[in-house]
Amino acid sequence: MITIDTYRIAAVEQLKVYADIIGLPLEVVFKPGDLKKALDRFTSRDLVFIDTAGRSPHNESQMEELSSLVGEANPDEVILVLSATTKTEDLLETYKRFNLIKIDKIIFTKLDETTCYGPILSVINKTKKRLSYVTNGQSVPDDIELLDNISLARLIVGDDWHS
Repeated sequence: MITIDTYRIAAVEQLKVYADIIGLPLEVVFKPGDLKKALDRFTSRDLVFIDTAGRSPHNESQMEELSSLVGEANPDEVILVLSATTKTEDLLETYKRFNLIKIDKIIFTKLDETTCYGPILSVINKTKKRLSYVTNGQSVPDDIELLDNISLARLIVGDDWHS
């Protein structure tokens, strides 16, 4: 794993804990030019996750910086993380603004903090992007789950999605 999230207080420390839990190495990148060096250290790995700092989709300079970093990384896949507690219009606007980096899939977090799951279906339908994973709590990795179409349908109509 590589993190370029050096903005949030304790973000690196939090990710180090997650990396330790799942047994993965972690590199911290402090400036854009160092991303390539960090990626070079992982050339023997099949998969490298790059964690970016959360950014406001309305902050042009942050979005330009993100676009530059993604361009430098040249990833095989880009996954946008969205909160299930956010209203549909804001989710779609966020997707639209972040899609400048060509989003491939979406992760929805905070399913445990809402009872309204229709926005997930709306976003998937309108963006035509696949749902990658969902999170249903803060226990890593236990609360990170795949959500298939049947489970999503059960969730939306109110059935217990864990049954």
